[in-house]
Amino acid sequence: MNKIVDWVGDNYGLVWSLTVSHIWLTLIPTVIGLLVALPLGWWAYRSRRSYTPIVGIAGLFYTVPSLALFIFLPPIIGTKILDPINIVLALTIYTVALLVRVVADGLASVPVDTVLAARAMGYRTWQILFLVELPVAVPVISAGLRVAVVSNVSIVTLAALLGISQLGSLFTQGLQLQLYGPLVSGVVMCVVLAVIFDVAIQVANRLATPWRERIVTS
Repeated sequence: MNKIVDWVGDNYGLVWSLTVSHIWLTLIPTVIGLLVALPLGWWAYRSRRSYTPIVGIAGLFYTVPSLALFIFLPPIIGTKILDPINIVLALTIYTVALLVRVVADGLASVPVDTVLAARAMGYRTWQILFLVELPVAVPVISAGLRVAVVSNVSIVTLAALLGISQLGSLFTQGLQLQLYGPLVSGVVMCVVLAVIFDVAIQVANRLATPWRERIVTS
């Protein structure tokens, strides 16, 4: 245990820089994936004919092994194997694959009476979507987003096998040098990041849906 603490004390700068890289490689594809999944999920929700092909094709992308995707993307998009863009694009694909169904099902969960009431009040289609359907669907979408961001925190570590620096680099370093310090610190920081992201999304969900607490309280 003392050796692990000593290693972390001697290398806290390295751990911090790898943590920052890990955060960016997780957050950027998560945000982009959400922005892409929102219109696709809305399309799948609005058109019953489109639901099955859109959700089905998106789900198929999630079955592609992440390491294989990291290797196949560079020749397809013209980047180098060590380019972080490969990781961002791959995780964006996984995020979209997870969230398209979530967005479509979240919009479908909005009570019909609520939509009809908004339409009776004179709301236009886009107003119903942005002012009624999306806000009501926020809890469902945020639940899917929590799964996506925690999954991305884990998948990013595989990029270390390609030489892209982030917390996964501590795993490869620990294995090569037969040291527990890098391994333990890498695992701990990944868990900490996953918990922080998860809590942040839950807080954002509560702030975006204040009426839910009033409903529960009443």
